[in-house]
Amino acid sequence: MMAARVNLADATTFPSRRVEEWKYTDLHRILRETPPSSPEATVAPGGPFAALGGEELAFVNGRATGATQIVVEGETTVRLRFVSTTEGTGHEAACRIELKPGARLLLLESYEGQAPRYVSNVVLDITLGDHARLDRIVLTDEPDSAISLARADVRLGRKADLVQTTLTNGARLLRQEIHVAHPGAAFAHIDGLYVLDGKRHADLTSTVTHSGVDGITSQLTKGVVKDEARGVFQGQIVVREGADGTDARMGHHALILSDRGEVDAKPELEIYADDVACAHGNTVGSLDQNALFYMRSRGIPEAQARAMLTEAFLAEVTDRIGREDLRDLCRAWLVERLG
Repeated sequence: MMAARVNLADATTFPSRRVEEWKYTDLHRILRETPPSSPEATVAPGGPFAALGGEELAFVNGRATGATQIVVEGETTVRLRFVSTTEGTGHEAACRIELKPGARLLLLESYEGQAPRYVSNVVLDITLGDHARLDRIVLTDEPDSAISLARADVRLGRKADLVQTTLTNGARLLRQEIHVAHPGAAFAHIDGLYVLDGKRHADLTSTVTHSGVDGITSQLTKGVVKDEARGVFQGQIVVREGADGTDARMGHHALILSDRGEVDAKPELEIYADDVACAHGNTVGSLDQNALFYMRSRGIPEAQARAMLTEAFLAEVTDRIGREDLRDLCRAWLVERLG
């Protein structure tokens, strides 16, 4: 999957549905001209992960308030904030993240909208050295009038671990994508969760390319849409020739809770090697009516029963987060969005 590169200063780069990997997320339809540049601004320290500590690196309207890159030796926590504060403007941000061999980074990444109708485009360049580990939690909280694009290009070293969970409630148009160069003998865990209402749109797109032996990829994405919202999942795993022993699993499962909600899913496997264990699964449906009937027969009001079933369906993603404090924070985010 060769993803188009968006440049907010060049409207010819805004992809339309005629670009295959953007067929479900038609940027050109709603953004035809380059937006006015966002002004400089400042924000107070904080963000959704503030209670978890660590160093803060903020980009406000695309401009870094400190360093523009993260280089890690040893073990550390960084709260990486992308904050949009001005109505009707556009901005871009780029950040390079490098983990030296054996380093460990907990990256708490948030996309925070403090004004309506902005356009944000973020590009991350991430390199993991041999035996390094990156735990990345991505949390978005943006208005339903915003356009938010983010792309991460990740290169894994030998025996490196990438463990990522993305949680989003969408925007007018939101796309979070990741492209992983997997050398084999490394581990990539890429999970996602979307909860959409109104006319919100969220697109979670990923590509993992295995080029060496004995690589592992585990991917689970779950979502819920209601009203006129639209969820998009595009996941591609490529196993190059010679990447024997690859173990790659991908699953996407979604619930549609309204007549006008929509989910588009495109899971793909491309395998050019022998002796691999690869699988993908995809389901889109509605709440289990038998379970709903059982709960109502036990005296649980219908609205509460629906909320409980929906939370249980989505919680499989948050339950895979290893740290208890992070798991609790993400579970609280989920409960709030479902409320």
